[in-house]
Amino acid sequence: MSQQAASDSRPVEDGEALRVLELDPEHRRRADGRPYAVIDIGSNSVRLLVYNTLGRAPFPRFNEKSLCGLGEGLDRTGRLDEGAMARTVHAVHRFSAITAAMDVACTDILATEAVRRAENGAELTEAIERETGLPVRVLAGEEEAAFSALGVISGFYRPRGLVGDIGGGSLEVAEVLDDRVGDRTVSLPLGALPVRALMAEKGEAAKKAIDEVLATSLPPLLTHPTFYVVGGGWRALARVHAEANGAPLHVAHGYEVETKSLRQLAKQVWKTPANKVARLPGVPARRADTLPAAALVMDRVLKSLKPERVVFSALGLREGWLYSQLSLEEQYLDPLVEGARAFGRPRSRVAAFGPALARWTESLFPGETAEEKRLRLAACALSDIAWADHAEVKARQSFHRLLSFPFIGLDHAERVFLAATIHARYNGKPDDPALEPAITLLSEAGRRRARILGRALLLGYRYSGSVPDILDTARLEILSDRVRLEVSDTESVPDSDAVQSRLKQLAKAVGVHRTELVKAS
Repeated sequence: MSQQAASDSRPVEDGEALRVLELDPEHRRRADGRPYAVIDIGSNSVRLLVYNTLGRAPFPRFNEKSLCGLGEGLDRTGRLDEGAMARTVHAVHRFSAITAAMDVACTDILATEAVRRAENGAELTEAIERETGLPVRVLAGEEEAAFSALGVISGFYRPRGLVGDIGGGSLEVAEVLDDRVGDRTVSLPLGALPVRALMAEKGEAAKKAIDEVLATSLPPLLTHPTFYVVGGGWRALARVHAEANGAPLHVAHGYEVETKSLRQLAKQVWKTPANKVARLPGVPARRADTLPAAALVMDRVLKSLKPERVVFSALGLREGWLYSQLSLEEQYLDPLVEGARAFGRPRSRVAAFGPALARWTESLFPGETAEEKRLRLAACALSDIAWADHAEVKARQSFHRLLSFPFIGLDHAERVFLAATIHARYNGKPDDPALEPAITLLSEAGRRRARILGRALLLGYRYSGSVPDILDTARLEILSDRVRLEVSDTESVPDSDAVQSRLKQLAKAVGVHRTELVKAS
C-alpha cells in the first residue's frame, strides 16, 4: 500500500524537524479538498463516515450506521449468517451510492474481525465488490490494532501508553509511543458479542475465562501509565461515568478517569441485571444489551494493566486509516491548530488576521512551552468566529460552542481554556455564571492565562480594526507595573477611549494598574 506502514518504526527524533507550530502553513496542505469516505464493516454494524477532507484534522460531515449483526453466531458456526450477509451487502451498496453522489475523492471499505474469521468471509467481500465495484480490504488482527493506535496518535498531543479498541467481535491492543505505533500489538477474541455469549453461558465464571486470555496475550503497560480506550461500547461507559459523577464537561474525546473510579463503575454495570442496564443514567439505548460485556472486559483489562488513568478517544480505526494516508509532513502538523484554523478561518472577516494575532501575542507569555503555544495559536485562529452575532450573546455562545465542537488534539482542561479565552476575547466577565461548571476544570493560573490572552485578542481587534498591517506595526508589552502598547505612528492610528478601555481590561487581567500607549522609539 502507498501509505506509511501502520507500525512505522521511525524514531521520534526524526519528526522533530517536521513538528513546526504555525498557524497558517499553507505550503503543507494538499490541494484536493474533496470529501473522503470510509466504510467500516464490523462484527455488529456497518458504518459510513464521510470526512470533509483528507487532512490532519478531518471533521465528520456525514455519519450513518446500519446494524447488520455479522458476528452473531460466528463463534458457534464459524460462518457468517446468510441474512446478515445480505443486510451487509445492502448497507454497503447504499453507502457507496451516497459517497458517489457526494463526489468524494475516495471511498475505502475496511472489514475486520467477523469477516477475517469466517469461513465464508470471502463470499461476502466478493459480493460487495460485485455490487459496488469497490475493493474491500480485510484487515489482519495486528493491522486493526495498529490502525486503531494510529487513530489515537492522530487525535491526541504526543500520546504514550497502550490503546485498547473494543468492537463487536474482538479487542485490539497496541502500544503508542508519541508519534508511532510500538511493536507490541495483539488482537484478542474479547469483543462485546463473544463476551456477551460467554456471560450467558458461564455467568460469574466468565470473569476467569477472560482473565486467562489476558494473562497469556495482553502486553504489559511499560511506557506510560495511561490506557487510551476506543470503541462505542467503552465510550458508552464514559457517558455513564460522566453522568454518575456530575462531570463538568460531557465530551467523550479526552475524557479522563482514574482507574479506580472506572473499575468501580464497570463492576456495577456488568453485575447489573440485563433488564435494568438500560435504566442506568447515561446509557445509550442501542448499547444496553452489550454494555455489561464491554464493562466486564474493561474491568478485567484494568485489573491486569493497572494504569493510573484511562483516557477515552473518539478516534480509532477509521481515523487511523485516514492518518496513514497522509505524508509524514502532514502527519506532523498539529491537530488542534489545524482544526482551529480550518474552523476559524472561513468564519473570520479577514483571513490573515489570525496569523497576525499569533505574531502579535508571540512575546505575551515568557517561557511559553510548545503545549501552551499550540493553545495560543488555536485561540488566535478562533478569535473571530462570532463577529456577526449579537454583542450580548457573543461571549456565552462562543464559550458553549467551543466546549462541544469536535476538536481533537486536546484534553478537557485545554478545551475549557480555549473556550474561556474566546469568552474573554468577546468581553465576557470572569464571574459569568455561564462559565460554570466547565471552568472548574481549569486551575486559577489557567483561568488567569485565558483572561490575559482573551483580553489581548480583544485589544488587538479594537486597536487595529482587524487590519493585519496595522497590528503588525504595534507591539504589546507587559511589564512588572504596567501594560504598554507601542505603535509606530500615533498620528495615523490615534488613541481613543475604546483602546484605553481595552488596555485597562488587559491590565486588570494581568493584575497591574497602569497602562501606556506610546510611539515606538
